[in-house]
Amino acid sequence: MEGFLKILGVAKPYVGVVFVQFGYAGMAILAKSALDQGMSQHVFVVYRHAVATLLIAPFAIVFDRKVRTKMTFSLFMKIVMLGLLEPVIDQNLYYTGMKLTTATFTAAMCNILPAFAFLMAWACRLEKVNILKMGSQAKILGTIVTVGGAMVMTFIRGPMLNLPWTSHNQLSASSSSASAAIHQDPLKGSLIIASGCICWSAFIILQAITLKAYPAEMSLTALICLVGTIGGSVVALVMDRGNPAAWSLHFDSQLLAIVYSGIICSGVTYYIQGVVMQTKGPVFVTAFSPLSMILVAIMSSFILSEIMFLGRVIGAVAIIAGLYLVLWGQSKDQLSVKSGCDKVTPCEQQMTGKDEASTTTMVQPSREFLVLDVDKETN
Repeated sequence: MEGFLKILGVAKPYVGVVFVQFGYAGMAILAKSALDQGMSQHVFVVYRHAVATLLIAPFAIVFDRKVRTKMTFSLFMKIVMLGLLEPVIDQNLYYTGMKLTTATFTAAMCNILPAFAFLMAWACRLEKVNILKMGSQAKILGTIVTVGGAMVMTFIRGPMLNLPWTSHNQLSASSSSASAAIHQDPLKGSLIIASGCICWSAFIILQAITLKAYPAEMSLTALICLVGTIGGSVVALVMDRGNPAAWSLHFDSQLLAIVYSGIICSGVTYYIQGVVMQTKGPVFVTAFSPLSMILVAIMSSFILSEIMFLGRVIGAVAIIAGLYLVLWGQSKDQLSVKSGCDKVTPCEQQMTGKDEASTTTMVQPSREFLVLDVDKETN
């Protein structure tokens, strides 16, 4: 039983981030369908976070009442920045870029997220990198391979693949691509999506920092969604002024996209990201983002009968290889840190010659000062 619980504890972060990527993949397809039907991307952002706030707030009030810390001005400003970075700025840019491209293209472009997050985490000292160690070299190489695979999948189409479930669409592929291209601007869309990914990376790093001072993940999620709803409403009122019809809702696929995105992609994923970051760090969370792109490509092929090209398959293989390198490098670094900690304790005990209790009493203050120093550097 203890062995099973141990395996479950190790697997939980991986299951959590994989669930997040499945959620994002479903959202990409539903959101693209809603936007193609004429829904305003700015209004979509507002409704998405309003749904998430209404869902998460009651649970946060009940379950986080004992872990919430005092709200300070510094903490308040961090929460406001979190609400503006991802729910407002990033998502408005993300959906605007999606309108100008496709769901698969948008998901592929978002694979630059791990690279930005890795560099920001390195700069903020949330991720340790030692160029001389194999684990750090693997993380750097994996990040480069992941971004390269995303670029291959995005910009190199290659020959069309004759898949059985899309063969009936291949004759009309060229004509449908031509008609879709009239309303698309891949270059402009890619620049907009890349700008959004920078904000998304900054959001993930700031969320990891904020959780150290405010370890109530569910309450933080509710506050982020609330700020996102308020800030998004201001943006939508400005961008869609004079168009009250943009706010109308009906029981159709647009409402389904809003409810799904609000519950799964804002409420649940923000919370899961916060929980996983507490143990694995922000780079681990973003390293799995390529899975979303692969899932979107597969789901689009089956559900929407989207035509697949060889370039996308090659890019997907490269992304999987890069993802494996990042995860392997991170596990290698974690093992070296743990082994280093294990080597210190016996030496201290031999040098002091004291019993376990006195050794613990002697070493503990230095650890407290170390935590204080880290907190000061982080703040």
